[in-house]
Amino acid sequence: MRNKSHISPITVLLVIFDVIAVNMAYFLALWLRFECVFTRIPDHYLHSWASFVPIYTVICLAVFFLFRLYHSVWRFVGFIEFVRVFGASIVTTILHIVLITVIFERMPITYYCIGSMLQFIIILCSRFSRRFMLLLDFMQRSDSSYSRVMLIGAGNAGKLILNDIQNTASIHEKVMCIIDDDPNKWHRIINNVPIVGGRDTIIRYAKKYNIDKIYLAIPSATAQQRKDILEICKETECELKNLPGMYQLVQGEVSVSQLKSVSVEDLLGREPIRTDMTEVFEFLHDKVVMVTGGGGSIGSELCRQVASHDPRQLIIFDIYENSTYDIQNELKERYPDLNLVTLIGSVRDSRRVFEVFEKYRPQIVYHAAAHKHVPLMEDSPNEAI
Repeated sequence: MRNKSHISPITVLLVIFDVIAVNMAYFLALWLRFECVFTRIPDHYLHSWASFVPIYTVICLAVFFLFRLYHSVWRFVGFIEFVRVFGASIVTTILHIVLITVIFERMPITYYCIGSMLQFIIILCSRFSRRFMLLLDFMQRSDSSYSRVMLIGAGNAGKLILNDIQNTASIHEKVMCIIDDDPNKWHRIINNVPIVGGRDTIIRYAKKYNIDKIYLAIPSATAQQRKDILEICKETECELKNLPGMYQLVQGEVSVSQLKSVSVEDLLGREPIRTDMTEVFEFLHDKVVMVTGGGGSIGSELCRQVASHDPRQLIIFDIYENSTYDIQNELKERYPDLNLVTLIGSVRDSRRVFEVFEKYRPQIVYHAAAHKHVPLMEDSPNEAI
């Protein structure tokens, strides 16, 4: 059984670093107070600081755990972690001032001020060091070894996509510029990436930055808006990918892996028509259903759909035994309680068809027995007829 209270090695190292850092911060404050000369520090101040070290260590670790400073993933730290470090520093500073003064003695004012500032800076830097190194790596990436990306959309989704690219070492891509139609965002920077202009500048900046890929990250855009933007992007001959919709943003699933290649629906200029199949499936329930050509590509999918909605009986009728045998075995395995009848025969043989109808009395017939490869059958019109 997996240990739910497992502490990672990184957390252990971070705890050790914090123990050293919080105490050294106040020692450095004392050292700076007395002009950086250790021998000038009065013995009673050194004794008070050293005696308070174990007490303050326990206090800091308790407060840091309370503020969840050991729960964050280093490469994703952000504003929330900054607030947590700031809050923990305020609490520990107050406790330090009160307790060392009450238990031991009143220390110099500069000791409290410089010590608290040094502690905050050191703890904050330790949390953001990984993020800083990733940013340096991103800035130093060789353009020849990374795909050059143009990001369309400077909103929440675009920011999340940008963070994912910059913070994931396995993604060999570099965002060169961002496009957004809001003029208030132009000539600003997100994570050191410039917002260069609106959609009318896509082609110009795709050439300027030698863009390889264009990512559309505007999940709230209508189908017509997506079509208009993608029509412009198509002229660049770059690889195009699109964030499907608001669902990914709401569910927190915005990342490069969620981007999909541009589909035909994205270029329709309208929302695709969705057929409500509820009534159709209710109609199939407890009926005897026959599918002709049930072993073919269309017929086999019809059989799967029918089988999943509790027909009284499903009859597969096809002239080719190999494909029919395959769909029969598949349905038997997936729906062991299905009343399945598999028959071989041709729809052109009227006697065979009448015999099947007389025996099984199908109430619904899906007629999928046909030659479907039109260009091929145009060369053999007699056989098609």
